[in-house]
Amino acid sequence: MKWNLRWAAARRDIWRPSDLKTAFEQVGFTPSLSKVAALWSAKPVTVRLDDLDMICAALNCTVADLLEAEPVAVDLPQERPRQAVGETDGPARPTPRRRGGRGPLLPPN
Repeated sequence: MKWNLRWAAARRDIWRPSDLKTAFEQVGFTPSLSKVAALWSAKPVTVRLDDLDMICAALNCTVADLLEAEPVAVDLPQERPRQAVGETDGPARPTPRRRGGRGPLLPPN
């Protein structure tokens, strides 16, 4: 996820964490200045949904304005080459077991 708090704040002509804190207080959101500065300076690891609602109210924006999905590089398992029906890498059926360890083989089902 990309954290766009500064961009959303700039749209409201807010350029410093202290000004952002004032905007938060106007909607009843009262985080400490250190928390506001942390939200301002870096992407947070977690954000409470209630806090996210208050941030959106203060900046008159949506969650989509604050958070932007970014593609994540994922190592996918190597795809096996496709095989024709009936073509197998090993035995086509399980090997039958012997009864009690001796005697004749049981016929396959």
